[in-house]
Amino acid sequence: MAIRNSEDAVGAVRLAGRGLRVGYDKRTIIHDLDIDIPDDSFTVIVGPNACGKSTLLRALARVLAPTGGSVVLDGRDISAYPSKEVARRVGLLPQTSIAPDGITVLDLVSRGRFPHQSMLQQWSTADEQAVLRAMEATTVTDLAERTVDELSGGQRQRVWVAMALAQETPLLLLDEPTTYLDIAHQIELLDLFSELNRESGHSLVAVLHDLNQAARYATHLIAMKEGRVVAEGAPVDIVTAELVEEVFGLRCRVIDDPESGTPLVIPLARR
Repeated sequence: MAIRNSEDAVGAVRLAGRGLRVGYDKRTIIHDLDIDIPDDSFTVIVGPNACGKSTLLRALARVLAPTGGSVVLDGRDISAYPSKEVARRVGLLPQTSIAPDGITVLDLVSRGRFPHQSMLQQWSTADEQAVLRAMEATTVTDLAERTVDELSGGQRQRVWVAMALAQETPLLLLDEPTTYLDIAHQIELLDLFSELNRESGHSLVAVLHDLNQAARYATHLIAMKEGRVVAEGAPVDIVTAELVEEVFGLRCRVIDDPESGTPLVIPLARR
């Protein structure tokens, strides 16, 4: 049975899953899952490879249709919304993204504004300002005129994050956003996400592989195994040596991080 922090379950939430079953072809990855994404949270999903983390995120973003149950967005089944309306409410940074050949950084980031445009409302000052803010926040302003395909992997990742930020959605879903980044840029990006959550009111959901980064930055942590939630709540309440061994099969000690006070997982040496 999943460990849950009861305080996180109080009140209505903007994004939730009810009885979710999700999979590919005839293989079910997510099994009858109920999940609430707390409002105004920085929720991080962790778990071993192939446990369903990215599958869950894609279902929450309406990229992948569930075979059972539903995703609820602002009180309605997410499938009831027009695509552009979903894109104005929920942004997604996928695990892998492919840019059109020859597109510049500025043009790619500007595509994040597409959900806000219509036949009657084309490019505006608000669009331009949103793009500039997103590029500045991800430190890619100096790359504006370069083509995306000539950038390093880390630079490309920051450009994709900028495009997601330019979308200016209240909910932002991030599938392994620190991929390809060196440790300094990983921390810089996670600091940015934390700031967006605390100061700008964004609710973020991220899949991360680094459990210590997840414990440091998450306000709400979800641990998954084999398509099910094993535990969820504040990291300080749920991250224990027993949980880490159950979910990851790793024997460890859990101590207080001397810098942040959050749980710090120390793997035990093999004898």
